[in-house]
Amino acid sequence: KLPMTIGLMILAIALSIVILIFGFFFPTFLDIAYTITESFDFNFMLMNVMLPFLLFAGAMSINVHILRKDKLTILLLASFGVLFSTYVVGSLTYYLLNAPMFGLSSLGITYLDCLLFGSLIAPTDPIAVLSIIKRMKLSLVTETRIAGESLFNDGIGVVVFLTLLGAKTTGAEVTLDSVGVLFFTEVIGGLALGAIVGYFGLKLVRYIENEHVELEVLITLALVLFVSVIATRYHLSGPLGVVILGLYLNKHIKEKDGNGDSELAMGDYVYKFWHLLDETLNAILFILIGLEIILIFDSFNLVYLALSIITIVLVVLSRYIGVSVPIVFLSRFRDFEENTAKIITWGGLRGGLSIALALNLPDDMGDVKSLILILTYAVVLFTILVQGLTMEKIVNKK
Repeated sequence: KLPMTIGLMILAIALSIVILIFGFFFPTFLDIAYTITESFDFNFMLMNVMLPFLLFAGAMSINVHILRKDKLTILLLASFGVLFSTYVVGSLTYYLLNAPMFGLSSLGITYLDCLLFGSLIAPTDPIAVLSIIKRMKLSLVTETRIAGESLFNDGIGVVVFLTLLGAKTTGAEVTLDSVGVLFFTEVIGGLALGAIVGYFGLKLVRYIENEHVELEVLITLALVLFVSVIATRYHLSGPLGVVILGLYLNKHIKEKDGNGDSELAMGDYVYKFWHLLDETLNAILFILIGLEIILIFDSFNLVYLALSIITIVLVVLSRYIGVSVPIVFLSRFRDFEENTAKIITWGGLRGGLSIALALNLPDDMGDVKSLILILTYAVVLFTILVQGLTMEKIVNKK
């Protein structure tokens, strides 16, 4: 009776544990499991294959009319929350990892390394969030705010991560100009690309007769792939482009004719297809997250366990402050449900996106990369399994 994605992830983790126990008695078997898991490019699979389709499906399921009315709230929550969490988690993690009691000074952990961790763990995973809040009895406004903030903050988080990663790999100094240029190119360019493709894509869909529903599905698939390829080619934000594309089509997708009888664009067939694809890819993603535990088992120890617990507390608290400040400011102009900050904080699940970004760190970081990956995985497991499974209780207590 668990949510399907969480249930599948628990089964995948259990399978990983069984493999590790079996490998203790038969080391050759464990070596084969390591080889298979390491050969799978999780980062490429998520970022370039699964993420565009999942984000598009998520954008298609949001109430666009509420989203438009509440766009200032959602954008402020997404931007301030990510930037605040990146700085606070990065700074506190730096002091934590360099504390003499943990004896990790020999790893040579830099402040920039910790900021990279802060940037990859700051954005909530829209895939994980959307799969959970669909089961909650939230008001439509609160549900749209949580879903919209999750869809947009991952694009901002990726931009911040890429900026810091560029400074790490090139040795360049992080300046306001460099961040501004990358922000404009990635974010504004991605939003513009999604809007332009969405506009002409809608024209194409309307040109097709309504009975050719299979062709309408193929058109939406082609549009998502087109945005992803163009965004990758010209270094734009593919996630934001796909989200805007989905929101744009969603906004116009059920327009009626003058009598309110027939749909001018896509109907239930397209929605059902994307819902099925969303559920299928979600299941695959959470199974893969569960199986990735095999890769970090060798590096895990009691010191890392203590660090993981402290880091989880830091991430949750920074998330709470990061959403509370904008809500306090916006409450002068907007109405918020009681304990909205608590609900959005506890609904801030991390998932495959954070793991993919952690795996994207340079291999020459060595043990530092392994440590960041362990901390990332700990936060992902906690937010999905603990926060995800107790979210309904938090909502009911509001």
